Amino acid sequence: MFETAVADTAEYLRGQWPELEAVSFEVAGLPRTVSGPAVDRWTVLPRENRIILYRLPIERMSKLHINDEAHQRMLIEGCVLRAVGELLGRDPWDLAPDRYRHP
Repeated sequence: MFETAVADTAEYLRGQWPELEAVSFEVAGLPRTVSGPAVDRWTVLPRENRIILYRLPIERMSKLHINDEAHQRMLIEGCVLRAVGELLGRDPWDLAPDRYRHP
């Protein structure tokens, strides 16, 4: 499910932001190094047009108030949005305003 949620969110964002067309979205288990007490959830490599999302820290170190598939997917989508926001220098929630707007 993790890889599917990343791919679906990346495709949605590519449809909204053409500058993401050349960006590679990758999934890895863990970052290669850990510096300090925090573990990165993603790495943004602007020169390489790459975003790497780390499955284990996202899935296991995040606290969900309801641990079901819908909330897990929202957690993953939120990480993708924050990573893309970091890459583009934009507020992550401005990247997909209609996707999360309640009717």
